[in-house]
Amino acid sequence: MAWVSMELGASHQSLPEGVNQYSPPPAGTLFTTPFTERPTVQTVKPVSIKTLIQAVTTMKELLWGLTHAVLLWSDLFLCLVVDVGLLSELSFVEEPSDVIAVKDRPLVLNCQVEGVEPIAITWRKDGFALRESPRVSLLNNGSLCIRNFLKKKENNESDAGEYDCTAHNRFGLLLSRKARVQVATLPRFQTHPQSMKVQLGGVARFECHIYGVPEATITWELNRVPLNMDDARYTLLPTGVLQITRVQQRDLGTYRCVAVNIANTRASQEATLSLSVVSPRADQEPVILSGPQNLTLTIHQTAILECIATGNPKPIVSWSRLDGRSIGVDGIEVLGTGNLMISDVTVHHSGIYVCAANKPGTRVRRTAQGRLVVQAPPEFVQWPQSVSKPAGSTAVFTCVAQGVPEPHLTWLKNGNVLTTPSENIKLTHSNSTLIINRITSSDEAIYQCIAKNSAGSNQASARLAVALSQELPEPPEDVRAEALSRNTIRLSWQEPGLAVTEEIIGYVLHIRAAADPEGKEFQEAVSKTAFQHVFTNLEPTTTYSMYIKAYSPVGASRPSVLVTATTAGEVPDAVIFFTRVLNSSAVQVFWERHPSQELIEGYKLYYRKVQSSQLLGPTLLSSSATSFTITHLEPSALYELKLLAFNQHGNGNTTGRFVSLRDSTEIPGTSLQDPNCDCKKSTESPLTGIVVGIHIGMACIIFCVLFLLLGYRRSLFGCKGIKESWTVPQAGHSMAQEGQNGHVEADKKDEVGRVMEMTELVSVNGDPASENSRGRGASSQLQVVIEQHPTAPKP
Repeated sequence: MAWVSMELGASHQSLPEGVNQYSPPPAGTLFTTPFTERPTVQTVKPVSIKTLIQAVTTMKELLWGLTHAVLLWSDLFLCLVVDVGLLSELSFVEEPSDVIAVKDRPLVLNCQVEGVEPIAITWRKDGFALRESPRVSLLNNGSLCIRNFLKKKENNESDAGEYDCTAHNRFGLLLSRKARVQVATLPRFQTHPQSMKVQLGGVARFECHIYGVPEATITWELNRVPLNMDDARYTLLPTGVLQITRVQQRDLGTYRCVAVNIANTRASQEATLSLSVVSPRADQEPVILSGPQNLTLTIHQTAILECIATGNPKPIVSWSRLDGRSIGVDGIEVLGTGNLMISDVTVHHSGIYVCAANKPGTRVRRTAQGRLVVQAPPEFVQWPQSVSKPAGSTAVFTCVAQGVPEPHLTWLKNGNVLTTPSENIKLTHSNSTLIINRITSSDEAIYQCIAKNSAGSNQASARLAVALSQELPEPPEDVRAEALSRNTIRLSWQEPGLAVTEEIIGYVLHIRAAADPEGKEFQEAVSKTAFQHVFTNLEPTTTYSMYIKAYSPVGASRPSVLVTATTAGEVPDAVIFFTRVLNSSAVQVFWERHPSQELIEGYKLYYRKVQSSQLLGPTLLSSSATSFTITHLEPSALYELKLLAFNQHGNGNTTGRFVSLRDSTEIPGTSLQDPNCDCKKSTESPLTGIVVGIHIGMACIIFCVLFLLLGYRRSLFGCKGIKESWTVPQAGHSMAQEGQNGHVEADKKDEVGRVMEMTELVSVNGDPASENSRGRGASSQLQVVIEQHPTAPKP
């Protein structure tokens, strides 16, 4: 339903003779999309919705029983209402795409748009306006029709080239992507197959190369007869390579490849396969006849990595990645005896692939490698958004795209490239951000972001509308900023009148550090019922500038008055201090130098008797002080001491300790600290603790040595130097019988049946004087009886 025209103007042309918009195209015709149009509701004389409703109601009453007729009129009413009320932004429904045309055949390039009408569509070729001719015409939907495509004209020009269409309405101009149109060709072969000699059971390989548009399909013939590819010994790669394994007598003869595409059919020169007169060796090292080649593909294409090897015994072909990553299994297939095919490649498949020919039963191997590079056309991660801004304000469009390789971004304004930004237009962040300052009516346009790399291109658009000032809300008034702490600022403004509030949908608060550029501004949105907001997580001792904008469905108001506020400074941290009782009436307070000494102006010291509720002080100390002695204290009293650091921003946290002058010692473990303060509990220096620890350790070592040397005579554990064996004295019955290994039976009972409570170790020969034998150096044998505690006899 768009209004279309050629650049030079002419009446609209019809479809080529013999082709109508609802019939299929002639056989062999190449189109980017089907050569048909969808039926659309034609423009009718404007009527009111009320009249249409009345017409539908009347029809329903007159044709109550004709349900289908009622539904038809209802659908027509819906279509008309939607068509009349369509106010969508100008955008492409279908852009022209790359296509291959056939000489002397018709060609259609699609260009369909939607948006506020009327819409004018024009076409360009290689950047120049397309001239109208009897062969070139526009269809009603804006598509371009070339009746018979010419490979070469009289002036040596061709219809091949880059085509794009532009759509223009009262809001601006939109430029489509460039479509590359090529003519189908099939030139001569660049590489012909070469004759070769192989041994029976060996491997043969033929290849031929031809560059066709579109890519030609390759088949092979043996003695001018198509080769039977059902034989598993034959492998035909999509690149045109023919591999023959386990060569037999019937494989000998002349081979040639045949290339076919829509433009032509060609046959290569012939090559002969014959037997080698050299006798095969019983043992032959593996040899890779053809390894993988470097490939550069686009995502979703198929990669063929060739690897064919020979040897005796037959080598085993394996694949791996040089970076050690797994090749995976999805979309992976092995063709023939070792060729790797990866279907539907992605950027993750990029890498160096290694083909290895391994000799069975040995570690002998030969390798070859090839690099696979997979590119991806640009895809948008963030699209620019259409905005409505008042005159004098700022508009920001952001466009972020990703692809392999990294896409290059270009901005267009109504189809014209923004190569040299003006004073009020800036491009930042590698052209991903377009900033338009001090907007005027001349800035109202459609802005396009074009992302392009070697794999393709993509485009996104947004419209800038300059709103009239009388349609926009008034900026907030009585704006005030107040610093609440070193990290927070409260921004408030006056509540507008009820009539103004109904038009407002919300507020946007703008804040940035006064020393930062405008690009580092932060924004926070609040509801229409909020008239104050607290900014948190701010930096201390920093001045911030803020303003507010009110938003209505039409757009934003002018910025409010700019206000500033400075966050409070940072106060010192708590001071870690210690005390030392000098005598019954004096206490020394000392502390370490503060890590942020430059932030401190001094210290304040307070003290009081615990029985008193009033603190004495403060005693002001300089920032360089690290100790102070309090004198004239009451002997035997308990005191509380408090110390803090201060600067121009205020007092820091207080640290307190309790000190007793009774016996002239400090009460251990009675410090009152800030919960956040990690301070030392002891008044002793770290060196004192180390010395005490060493003494305790040495004492433990000496005690253990003495215990091992002296032992106990009647211990259950014998000493190592006893010469004689010790056993349990006999008491009526044998309490234990010695086994072959010297162990003693246990759990023997006395005559009453009780378990014995005590075991005495005595010499076997019964000679107490045998203790003197300890110094003779002879080893002794011990007999040990393990006893249990007595238990009460059961009744």
